[in-house]
Amino acid sequence: MQEQENLIEGLKRGDPKALESLFSVYKDKVYNTALGYLQNVQDAEELTQDVFIEVFNSAGKFKGTSALSTWIYRITINKSLDKIKYQKRKKRFAVFTSIFSSGKGETDIDTPDRFHPGIEAEMKESSKLLFKALDKLPEKQRSAFILAKLESLGNKEISEVLNCSVSAVESLLVRAKQNLVKELSSKYDELH
Repeated sequence: MQEQENLIEGLKRGDPKALESLFSVYKDKVYNTALGYLQNVQDAEELTQDVFIEVFNSAGKFKGTSALSTWIYRITINKSLDKIKYQKRKKRFAVFTSIFSSGKGETDIDTPDRFHPGIEAEMKESSKLLFKALDKLPEKQRSAFILAKLESLGNKEISEVLNCSVSAVESLLVRAKQNLVKELSSKYDELH
């Protein structure tokens, strides 16, 4: 707990060493969480940098009512969801533009490959289907699932990050699994 307080105090003073220490401790967690949402290595790397810049710039706003990791996860999730919304708006605009363009050049709006580096190469197609199914989950279910399955957080930690009760997290995870089973089984039926 003292180490967390020292880090926060260092960040509030603008100490680059505090940011460096924080980065070394949390970079993998932030990156993996961002990758779980964005499913694109470059986007996840860029978002990871954005998260640490945000943490550094808003350290004075950290109240200490939750764990530092909880606050960082919240920032990561919010930035990830914002990025997804931005990308969807951009795609809609590209479609709209292509409808009214003079026909010079076609706008490619396909989704990027959905590949998480931790998954074996031969499982790429399965992971692509899983991540597409994850994209269809409601935000809270997707967040709970990503934090539980990709980040291996416990229900209590997830409840703190999502600012809800442990029983709500359990319910979100059950519904997420049910929705994923429905979505994936329908995709499996389509393929066979």
